[in-house]
Amino acid sequence: MFNSQQKRQALRTILGAVLTAANGALFALMWFHFYKMKMYIFPFFAKGDYIVIFLYTALYLLFARLYGGFDITFHSAGELTYSHAVAAVLSCGILYLVTALLMRAVPEVLPMLGLVASSVAAGAIWAFVSKRLTEKLLSARPTLLIYDNPEARDDGEAILKSLPSVFRLLGSVSTEAGSEALYRCIAEKNARAVMLCGIPSSLRNDLVKYCIDHNVECYVRPNIGDFLIKGAQSMQLDNLPVLLCHRSSPSIWYLAVKRLMDIVLSLAALVLFSPFMLLTAILIKAYDGGPVLYKQLRLTKDRKEFYVYKFRSMRVDAEKDGVARLAQTNDDRITPVGKVIRMLRIDEMPQLFCILRGDMTIVGPRPERPQIAEQYEKEMPEFALRLQAKAGLTGLAQVYGKYNTTPYNKLQMDLQYIGSMGIVTDLKIMFATIKILFMPESTEGVAQGQVTAEKKEKE
Repeated sequence: MFNSQQKRQALRTILGAVLTAANGALFALMWFHFYKMKMYIFPFFAKGDYIVIFLYTALYLLFARLYGGFDITFHSAGELTYSHAVAAVLSCGILYLVTALLMRAVPEVLPMLGLVASSVAAGAIWAFVSKRLTEKLLSARPTLLIYDNPEARDDGEAILKSLPSVFRLLGSVSTEAGSEALYRCIAEKNARAVMLCGIPSSLRNDLVKYCIDHNVECYVRPNIGDFLIKGAQSMQLDNLPVLLCHRSSPSIWYLAVKRLMDIVLSLAALVLFSPFMLLTAILIKAYDGGPVLYKQLRLTKDRKEFYVYKFRSMRVDAEKDGVARLAQTNDDRITPVGKVIRMLRIDEMPQLFCILRGDMTIVGPRPERPQIAEQYEKEMPEFALRLQAKAGLTGLAQVYGKYNTTPYNKLQMDLQYIGSMGIVTDLKIMFATIKILFMPESTEGVAQGQVTAEKKEKE
């Protein structure tokens, strides 16, 4: 018999293959009816046509997987549709450039736009049908939440309740009950899944072993130490497996390639976006006559301080009281021009000069202000561990988190990146960043009255 995990994987694979094949067929239809007809000057043999079709299909599959477009279990139909829309736009854009090179001319753009529209429509229909089919074939898993503290309980319940088609919450139980009582609770409630939140490593390991032994799915909210061990070096000492944990030390070759990428991509971006940057500067100056740019002192690798530059999106006197604070929801300090440039991420563009200068990199933990970092470290000394890597323009915390994501969750994502740094990882994050550019919730400010993203300030 197949378990539920295997059934979900098989269903995802089948449904994903259907949509990928449909998009490949749509491209082939467009290619043979429009662009192939324009190749009479430099005609393709049949293999050439199929290579182009394969290239488009492979790109679409790559981007759709990168953006979670086939994760029908944990994403809503709307999220799936958006992921496939981004994948279609990027794939069609790349193939349009490839077609231009093959034709040695500027191809007609309408057929490619038609393909984008068709792909988006196909993705929307597929997402709706796939979600309905998944919910019908795979019922929600009876899930028990096991927690160690009230905050961990709240986090776990929020996760489970946000996915009612995936999890059916049976209840929650504290670790104070003891391991034997927890085992009995899992068995008595006939839980098919368990969510572990904020549990000490020793007890958590016992629970994971129990769940695996009894074929119960175990979802674990990791601790900081888990991410530190994840990046450890595996070795054999005296015929025994050993994990070596040390401060992040990526190879010299990776750092050299990363720096080269920073220089090339930041220069290209500055040239490409220079018209938008000029227009932004004019609008900011015209609105209130204040300075176009503002600078803030930030922290990067090994607590080195540097000035980060942004287009000014707030009033000139936004921090006249001298208190460093994050932007709040509906913050009245943000100007009308500032709201637009923050929504479109244009305010971040001057940081390309920081990357070119070497103070920042494209992918890395976002730099914090010294005052805010100091506040976080008072409550959570581990927050300083993110300073093992150079500050970046984007990172895992920006792709999967929000502006108001708690410092602890940001730290976890930053440590996850630090433990897996590499060219492939950096490229994945760069492409993944494209998906969130037009998602307004990713720039959502902290709650009114908060200075930092710590939840305790609201209480």
